[in-house]
Amino acid sequence: MKLTDITRGSYNAAEWEQKGYKLPKFDIKAVREKTAKEPTWVHFGGGNIFRAFPAAILNDALNTGKYDRGVIVAETFDYEVIDKAYAPYDNLSLLVSLQSTGTIEKKVIASVTEALKADYQFSDWQRLVDIFRNPTLQMISFTITEKGYGYNEADLARGLKPVFAMGKVTALLLERFQAGRLPLTIQSMDNCSHNGDKVKSGVFAYAERWAADGLVPTEFIDYLKDEKKITFPWSMIDKITPRPHEKVKEMLAADGFEDNDYIETEKHTFTAPFVNAEEVQYLVIENNYTNGRPPLDLGGALYTTRETVDKVETMKVTTCLNPLHTAMSIYGCMLGYTLISAEMADADLRPFVQKLGYIEAMPVVTDPGVLNPYEFIEAVINRRLPNPFMPDAPQRIAMDTSQKLPIRFGETIKKYIARGLNMQNLVLIPLTLAGYARYLKGINDNGEAFEPSPDPMLAELQAIVAGLEIGKDNQDYSCLKKLYSRKDIFGVNLYEAGLGPRIEGMVKELYAGKGAVRATLHKYVSAR
Repeated sequence: MKLTDITRGSYNAAEWEQKGYKLPKFDIKAVREKTAKEPTWVHFGGGNIFRAFPAAILNDALNTGKYDRGVIVAETFDYEVIDKAYAPYDNLSLLVSLQSTGTIEKKVIASVTEALKADYQFSDWQRLVDIFRNPTLQMISFTITEKGYGYNEADLARGLKPVFAMGKVTALLLERFQAGRLPLTIQSMDNCSHNGDKVKSGVFAYAERWAADGLVPTEFIDYLKDEKKITFPWSMIDKITPRPHEKVKEMLAADGFEDNDYIETEKHTFTAPFVNAEEVQYLVIENNYTNGRPPLDLGGALYTTRETVDKVETMKVTTCLNPLHTAMSIYGCMLGYTLISAEMADADLRPFVQKLGYIEAMPVVTDPGVLNPYEFIEAVINRRLPNPFMPDAPQRIAMDTSQKLPIRFGETIKKYIARGLNMQNLVLIPLTLAGYARYLKGINDNGEAFEPSPDPMLAELQAIVAGLEIGKDNQDYSCLKKLYSRKDIFGVNLYEAGLGPRIEGMVKELYAGKGAVRATLHKYVSAR
C-alpha cells in the first residue's frame, strides 16, 4: 500500500477501506487540472500543521462535491520538505488522527495540487509569479510560525530579491499589483494573537522601504492599504501536531502501508509521508475577503467577525486552555512528570486543572458565541490533555513561563477586580502562582535538582528567591513581595489585588520540605 498507487491507478480501494483508510471521494486529476488553470489558494509553509489541518479541511470540502479547486503549497524556508515529503508521494499525504481512546483514524489527503519552492533560485518562482498574476487567486495563507513574519535591515536592503518570507510575499504582491491591482486576501493561520497584523507589518516593512528607495511606485503602497483590494484578516487556530510518532509508524506498517519512513532534513525539519495529529481542532477566521474565498467552512472552519476571533483567542488563552497548561507544567516539573498525558492520571493534578478552569476562570470567561467555553474546556480536559499519543512534556510548556503569566492569569485577575468579584474566591490561581516561586528553585518534591525550562527572565527571578531554602524553619520570606508585586510578570501587583498574603502563605507551605509540593497541592485541591 503506497500513496502513489492512488494517483497512478494501481490500487485496490476495497483493501484500503477495509483496513480503515478513508480515500478521497473527488476526482483528483480533475481538481488538479482545474486548479492549475484557475488557482484560488496558495499556502506558504508546507509543514505538518498545514497538511494536518488547512489541507485536510479543504480535502473534506472537496469530498462534499461542492467545490472543485485544491491548494498550492509554497515552501519558503526548508526546500527539502518539497523534495522529500511532497514530490515522492505525488503531493499526497496520510493524516492520522490520534484519538484520546488510543485508537487512530486514517485519511488520505489529496487536496494539495502543486508543491513549490518559493525562491528565486528555482524555476518554481516563475510559476508563483504566474499564479499571483492570475485574477482567479483569492487567498494566500501562512503556517510559518510567528518567527516567519520577521525581517531585518539586511534583508530590507536587498531590494526586490529578499531572503525572508515576508519579503518574497511582498515581491509576489508587487506582481499582482502590476497585473492590474488585482484583489487578494492575505490570511495568517499561525498560532499567534492578532496574526493578521503580523503579516501586515512584515509586508508593509518591505513595501515602504522599496518605495523609499525608489524601487516601487507609491501607488503600490496605496494598493496594499486599499481594503477593497487587500485585506489581512485575523484567525485563531488550535491543533497539536507533534513529530511523527513511533507508535503510529508501527500501526501503519502492520496495515501494510509502506510510506512510513521518517524524514529529517538538514535544517532539522521532522516530517514523514504521514502526519499524526490530535483529533480536536479549531479554525476561526475573520470573514473579510476581497475576491471570494475557498469554502473552508465545508470542512469545519468558522467564519465570523474580527471581534469574535479576538474573543475566541481570549477565551482560549486566558481561560480554557493556556492557563491549565501552565499550571500543569509548573507542578508537573516539580512532581517529576515528563508527559502531560501522564499528569492527567494524577489524582491531584487532574482535579487541579479541572477546578481551576471550571470554578475559578469560567466566571469571567469571554464567551465568543461561536464556540461554547464549557464544551471547549471539556474537550481539553477529557480528550486533549489525556491523549496518550500526545508526547507533550511539562518541561516544554514551562518554557518562557514569565512571559505567559500576565496573559494566562493576570487577565483573569483583572476581570475579577473590574467586576468587583470577591478575590477570596480564588484559591487555585494563587496556588499556581505560589508554585512558581517554588519552581524557580529548581528542586523537585523529592529534594532533587532539576533544570527549569529556558526563560528570558529566569536568572533574574531565581535571584529573588535565592535566599529561600526548602525545609528551613522560621526563614525570612520578605523577598516574595519583590516577586509578587511585579506587574510585568503577573499582569498586576498581586498585593494591590489583595492576593499577596494568601500567595505568601502557600509559598511557605510549598517550601516546608520534601513532599511539601504534593501535600500542599492535595490540601487546596481537595478543599476546593
